[in-house]
Amino acid sequence: MVRLLVASCGRLIPIAQTLPLGSVASCEKLRRGFASFGGLSKKQLQKSSSTETPFFLSAPSVFRCVKASMATNGNQFPPQTQTEQPGREHEMDPTPRRRPYQAANKLQGKVALITGGDSGIGRAVADLFSQEGATVAITYVPGKEEKDAEDTLDIIRKGKVPSAKDPMKIPCDLGYDENCKKVVHQVVSAYGKIDILVNNCAEQYVVQNFEDITPQQVERVFRTNIFSFFYVTRHALKCMSEGGTIINSTSINAYKGNSLLIDYTATKGAIVAFTRALALHLAPRKIRVNGVAPGPIWTPLIPSSMDESSVAAFGEKTPMGRAGQPDEVATSYVFLASEDSSYFSGQVLHPNGGTPVNA
Repeated sequence: MVRLLVASCGRLIPIAQTLPLGSVASCEKLRRGFASFGGLSKKQLQKSSSTETPFFLSAPSVFRCVKASMATNGNQFPPQTQTEQPGREHEMDPTPRRRPYQAANKLQGKVALITGGDSGIGRAVADLFSQEGATVAITYVPGKEEKDAEDTLDIIRKGKVPSAKDPMKIPCDLGYDENCKKVVHQVVSAYGKIDILVNNCAEQYVVQNFEDITPQQVERVFRTNIFSFFYVTRHALKCMSEGGTIINSTSINAYKGNSLLIDYTATKGAIVAFTRALALHLAPRKIRVNGVAPGPIWTPLIPSSMDESSVAAFGEKTPMGRAGQPDEVATSYVFLASEDSSYFSGQVLHPNGGTPVNA
């Protein structure tokens, strides 16, 4: 038996488990223990026992060990599926990590509306925005994501600055203009304004044969993924002043293509064009518009739209050899929402694990 200790910033950090050296189970426990490396929770810290043999690992060694442990079965994530779009974060295994974050009051006094903010990237963005000082409202799919939405509000309430108002969750199908109008009205009635709009809601369906994509599916995907961006933006702009920011979630698929997600990919390409055109249109009003095109990110969309083998191998073909976590993407949104990006508009950031893309 060994006690695993990590040398980090001059300190020795013990892993919570005592593990038999060399076992596959040990590798899996080690992998899970370091799923959120960079900020271990108190529960993960445990004093070393004098009866155990300490086994010291540097951080680079740990990452090599973690990578090797994942390679024992070739899977980064356990095989799993969910039966309904857009998926539920609380049913994922493992759930997306949440690393400690050092805020700097970059969004103090701002009001942000985040569509699809109940889980995945949307939740991570809502979390960081609130820590940066913003008051946050999120939307979610009615009847399907209630627990995830409530969990997100709990996270926001625990992390938000005292000056920020209580967060709001709004159940809504954003594929229809009248619904979007009601959402914006509800946010403005509660908070008085909208400074930051994050168009993030999305759904996707893997289809092996193009001929099997139904008109109903195409309409549903376009309503959620691009029509909602038009509708919410149209109404939010009536309440957005000079200095406002709009951030649109697109995808690496808009640049690289995806043979199994053709309708989804088409909407993501439309979002890139929408972002560029809207940025030009709103420049005289001093409202900036940018986008984020994530690569493979571990969100509820993945187990809810892919089969078990695809989930298990998800992200392994990136140059970094793994899928990304929502918190690795959310910092791009903080940058684009804040004055740090004051000379950015019409641009798209690419947190994608190292895949080169052309604009």
